[in-house]
Amino acid sequence: MPETISNADLWERTCQLPAEELIRKRRWGWIGHTLRKPSTNITRQALRWNPQGKRKRGRPRNTWRRDLEADTRKMGYTWSQIEKMAQDRGLWRAVVGAPYPDRSDGH
Repeated sequence: MPETISNADLWERTCQLPAEELIRKRRWGWIGHTLRKPSTNITRQALRWNPQGKRKRGRPRNTWRRDLEADTRKMGYTWSQIEKMAQDRGLWRAVVGAPYPDRSDGH
């Protein structure tokens, strides 16, 4: 009979991150890259774009923007703090690499 182990044990044994955590880190890495671009850059402008119009009936879908806002709240920062931190690559890497609740970076 094959051995059954939990996902957490599997990730630990294989020195891997859960897919959700890996996606979160890569998303925030890209956001930092984008926030270091000039404010006139279309990619940076897209981060603040808020489409208008009617939505379909039912529960709203979880959008990339909603995920971003939820991550920001979990990290305990405001968007202006995030924009400022992204300018310092070393600090940004430390913030992106830290688990959500850790605010040990002093900001």
